Amino acid sequence: MATDITLILGALAFGTRIDEAQSFDLLDQYREAGGEWIDTANNYSWWLHPSGFGGQSETVIGRWLDKRPGARGDVRISTKGGAEPTTPNGYPDHVEGLSGPALRTALRGSLERLRTSHVDVYWAHIEDRTVPLEETVATLGGFVADGQVARLGVSNHPLWRVERARNIASDQGLAGYSAIQLRWSYLQPLPGVALPQSGHVHATSETFDYLRSNDDVWLWAYNTLLDGGYTRADRPLPEAYDHPGTARRLAVLDEVAAETGATRNQVVLSWLAGGPLKISPIVGVTTPAQITEALAARHVTLTPDQRARLDTGA
Repeated sequence: MATDITLILGALAFGTRIDEAQSFDLLDQYREAGGEWIDTANNYSWWLHPSGFGGQSETVIGRWLDKRPGARGDVRISTKGGAEPTTPNGYPDHVEGLSGPALRTALRGSLERLRTSHVDVYWAHIEDRTVPLEETVATLGGFVADGQVARLGVSNHPLWRVERARNIASDQGLAGYSAIQLRWSYLQPLPGVALPQSGHVHATSETFDYLRSNDDVWLWAYNTLLDGGYTRADRPLPEAYDHPGTARRLAVLDEVAAETGATRNQVVLSWLAGGPLKISPIVGVTTPAQITEALAARHVTLTPDQRARLDTGA
């Protein structure tokens, strides 16, 4: 029996690294297996497309929704605005940002590409300190008020900015952020060592303290499987993970995988999603086998002892 965990389909590669037909097959497979959430962004994937602009992932998802009657009622759509380049390959110096006009244009474009009247979560993708938080909060809250967005999220922001924005929204009687999207996995990078993806913001112990104190906030974890680093020899772990703690945690991971009969990836996903806090892993996939493996993590139940060993890496 599947456990009550939510695995989110990451659609970053749709329409670029994998073509439309392959993307449709993966979306069909995910839907047929009971998958509920699809995560994309208006800038996916500008760095993989000759134009230097994004929108390809949303476009493919929109075409799929059009060709699959009933699919929009089966799946929930999450997309993001704020990080689309305004010039070809212009990220990070030339991006749309989080002003009111930029966000309204971004959401309108996303809805058109997704061929839907609303999205279920809309995220402020990256920080924009050139815009007053009050303006961003008012604009996003307006999207909820007018029915274009069901819920608001924020990714790659420091926690103090999230809390300040939530307080502003509360004071103004507006919907505020109730989801946070950050990088998080079982292995942990050394603090202060740069990640290869400069835009990634990693969850910290403060993040989880915040979640424990705010049960209305949902963490969506991305880069959960470290780009294949747990299982693929051709995908070595980044330098930030080259420290003694990694070897210790991998040893425990292998012990638990052997005990459960699961793969490393499945144990990682079960550990991430099956704990006491509201955490859902995003799983970026490009093959049917990857979806099959990831969704099978719903059948991996960790005992309290296994979870404690994984938690401590000992």
